[in-house]
Amino acid sequence: MTVLDMAHTTLREVNTTLQHASKGHSNEAFTIVNPRGSHAMAVGLDGPITVTIKGSTGYYCAGMNKAATVHVEGSAGPGVAENMMSGEVIVEGNASQYAGATGHGGLLNIKGNASSRCGISMKGIDIVVHGNIGHMSAFMAQKGNLVVLGDAGDALGDSLYEARIFVRGTVKSLGADCIEKEMRPEHLALLADLLSRTGADARPEDFKRYGSARKLYNFNIDHAGEY
Repeated sequence: MTVLDMAHTTLREVNTTLQHASKGHSNEAFTIVNPRGSHAMAVGLDGPITVTIKGSTGYYCAGMNKAATVHVEGSAGPGVAENMMSGEVIVEGNASQYAGATGHGGLLNIKGNASSRCGISMKGIDIVVHGNIGHMSAFMAQKGNLVVLGDAGDALGDSLYEARIFVRGTVKSLGADCIEKEMRPEHLALLADLLSRTGADARPEDFKRYGSARKLYNFNIDHAGEY
């Protein structure tokens, strides 16, 4: 395992080292110490390496991740795992705004709470939040799964497309075109797999599923007030 100490190594040098290793598909393991809340850490990784960050991070940690595993042993600032393609990002603490935004694939596992706009415009990513999420989460979410073990804030799933939302707690309000839907056997199986993979202490049967009512796909004058 290679240790990168940001008390003596610049962010640019850290990211260059990680990106070079990931492009070589080396399966190496790295530990970053003294991260000091730096922004854009471990971004643009393009291969199966493992990165453990010993502390909290700033904006856009693990953005554009592909195939790598990034483990934040602290909390993460806005945009963690933004535009993620594959791999796994684990946040032991809380995540700030728009966690997993526009994510196309992979798994984002947030052990604490997530702030507003979690999963905004998600396009295939799986996001599991062990705590609560803030308002406007899954806004314009197109594909993927958002699992929330706690509560959800206002306007959940506003202008939703085909992403699935599973919430165990209460939902303050649903956004435009988002409705509660039937939990079928295939959804219970999918949820059981995600809960198992993220070490979540919950039963699939305790969740409700939310999805798109599909009324806003095309403009309809009868629904003009909902746009």
